[in-house]
Amino acid sequence: MFSIHRTLLLALLGAYASTVLASAQATTSQTDPSTDPSISSPVACVYVASSKGSTEQINGYAALPNGSLTAIPGSPFPYNVNYMAVNSAWLFGIANVDEDLYSFSIAASGALTLKDQLTVVTNGDGLISDYLDHTGATLYADLYSTNNDYLSYSIDQLTGQLTQVGDLAGGPPNNSRVSFIGNNEFAYSSSCYHFGPEIIGVQRNTDGTLSYLSNFNPPYPKGPAGDFWCPWRAAADPTDHLAVAMQPYNGNWVSQGPYQLATYTVDSSGNLTTTSTSSNMPKVAVGTVNDYWMSPNGKYLAVGGSTGLQIFHFNGANPITKFTGLPTANRIIQMFWDNANHLYAISDTAGKLYVFTVTSTGVTQAPGSPHSIATSQSIIVLPKM
Repeated sequence: MFSIHRTLLLALLGAYASTVLASAQATTSQTDPSTDPSISSPVACVYVASSKGSTEQINGYAALPNGSLTAIPGSPFPYNVNYMAVNSAWLFGIANVDEDLYSFSIAASGALTLKDQLTVVTNGDGLISDYLDHTGATLYADLYSTNNDYLSYSIDQLTGQLTQVGDLAGGPPNNSRVSFIGNNEFAYSSSCYHFGPEIIGVQRNTDGTLSYLSNFNPPYPKGPAGDFWCPWRAAADPTDHLAVAMQPYNGNWVSQGPYQLATYTVDSSGNLTTTSTSSNMPKVAVGTVNDYWMSPNGKYLAVGGSTGLQIFHFNGANPITKFTGLPTANRIIQMFWDNANHLYAISDTAGKLYVFTVTSTGVTQAPGSPHSIATSQSIIVLPKM
């Protein structure tokens, strides 16, 4: 009798344990962060500066793996900044008629707290962009003034305090921020101020300051439709290649067609070579180019302009190739990527923040996109993975 009762009890316990285990497995699968974006950890923090009337603020969002956005605690933050740069601990913004550099600490939640303020002597002109090297150790700002300087600042990572360490004159004639290649030593930009085409190459020194590359004479693509190419900025991939947007002009400074995309390769001394020609450089469909940015994996180049956004395949030293049409036809002024295949782009005229998921199979808008933000003027993205 005892053995029968014991056998029955063991059977009941086994059945109960199996039920509990199955229930636990089902519960785990329903709340698995890898399959349920609503409970996953954010893949990025997204900050958009906006200004409308007397309301000036930084809108902060946490981006989930599917690209949907939720407000960061405390957002919007009541600060008026224009250009922004970010590392893992600090957000830097240009404020107060482009003369001050603000340092905001970034909490684990993504919330911002103003910690330091540095006033820059601009002689009545202003700072027109700020950005970091790949390590986040040095902040750079472009001073639009008589000399057009690249300013360099060391960062106290504990306090956010900035200390100027360098001033490279003769730099950005028109908001020509430099883009660092993968080795973090060489960086490039370009401009066509007063139709004077110039590709700029600088070297980052051990103290974070910048110096111009010596004997730097980069080639231009062959066979433009006009008499010369007018370049604008540069975007580096994670290795040693650059994309440069440029437009053909004739000798009378009349455009001879849309912007086209050239690709360059950087050698060990920082010099540039190109196999781009007018026939293998793709034409963009975004009108006047306002901004373009390389994806972190170097596979895609996003280009924003007066008539929309377009994404291209970036192929290293080989010609850039078309990937999409116009996912949006609204004017795009700035964009950034995270490390989870998302592209974030703002339109000041439409008052929109777009979030796109970009993979080899195509480009789709993330849930909730586009988001309404009145008079957006600058965006920065802090990847969290």
